[in-house]
Amino acid sequence: MIYKPLTHQVTWITGLVLLLGLAASAPKEDHKTLDIGASAPDFSLPGIDGKQYSLKSFAGSSALVIVFSCNHCPTAQAYEDRLIQLVKDYKPKQVNFVVISPNNPATVSLAELGYTDLSDSFEEMKIRAKAKGYNFPYLYDGDTQATALKYGPVATPHVFIFDKDRKLQYAGRFDAKEKPGTGNAEDARTALDAVLAGQKVPVPTTKTFGCSVKWMEKEDYIKKQQAEWAKRPVSLEDIDVAGLKKLIQNDSDKLRLINVWATWCGPCVQEFPDFVSIDRMYRERDFEFVSVSADKPDKKTKALEFLKKKEASNRNYIFSSEDKYALIEAIDPKWQGALPYTILVEPGGKIVYSKQGTINVLEMKKQIVENRLLGRYY
Repeated sequence: MIYKPLTHQVTWITGLVLLLGLAASAPKEDHKTLDIGASAPDFSLPGIDGKQYSLKSFAGSSALVIVFSCNHCPTAQAYEDRLIQLVKDYKPKQVNFVVISPNNPATVSLAELGYTDLSDSFEEMKIRAKAKGYNFPYLYDGDTQATALKYGPVATPHVFIFDKDRKLQYAGRFDAKEKPGTGNAEDARTALDAVLAGQKVPVPTTKTFGCSVKWMEKEDYIKKQQAEWAKRPVSLEDIDVAGLKKLIQNDSDKLRLINVWATWCGPCVQEFPDFVSIDRMYRERDFEFVSVSADKPDKKTKALEFLKKKEASNRNYIFSSEDKYALIEAIDPKWQGALPYTILVEPGGKIVYSKQGTINVLEMKKQIVENRLLGRYY
């Protein structure tokens, strides 16, 4: 896991608000947060383990911690290890934990996925839970958001702590320090200790900081964003051997993903939309996607038509010579020549990933987001 400050693209505050929809203020009136002292609303939600969960699933414990969180949010990811440790420390004290993902996947923009390899679908929840070794039930509320509407989480993560009678005693953050290694869920631990001792929680509510809940009404925003992407200009420039070598040398400060493809290459055409999605996910960070067409120079118009159809507004080149062996040597002498071919290049020309043939999309995203130049956190 990597912690890296947000730099180069946007100011700190603007980046938080525009790119990730982070919420520091109260939700809309119809998304009111549950009041301290209120009874825990019941629910019936599917878990990634194939079971159906309700409040009765956690009966008999001295306290119940319900956390609204998700896969994609950098703040949520920054608190994952602290949550796992919290469960280890308090499960023996008869405290039950459950995490609920409130986000509707259809309203999560690609531009909001710049700090993750996964969005918030039910299947992707399974992948993240397995990768991190979650020691708590992970439930999905994204289709109806009925449970989230009852509890009213402001952001992910948002912690709700209930006593043995399932009355809400604490709602808010884990702690005040997002960066991994700087906090230990102090606010949540203080609240739990008080609840277990039968005492009043010293500070029953705190503000939350993280990504806004992706409510279903955000769907119009997604459509507008897709329309805006469709309007961006698409171009295709010639590039020679010298230009390719300079491209590979990567004298920028960005992680550069380069895909060599051709319109006559079936696997290339099939996987190209994945590269467009990857570009839209990470383009606002220290990252850029560049495509290089291996079509013959006289097929430039055809290649450009394909790129326009795919809305590939990234940098696109076509090799200006028919000498394909010159193309191969200029891109990577280790490349055997089969298409597609993909490399990930750090500044200075270090190739940290190469793949002849189609990529594994999830693996590619992990390679990008876990690279030292990016990272999952601020």
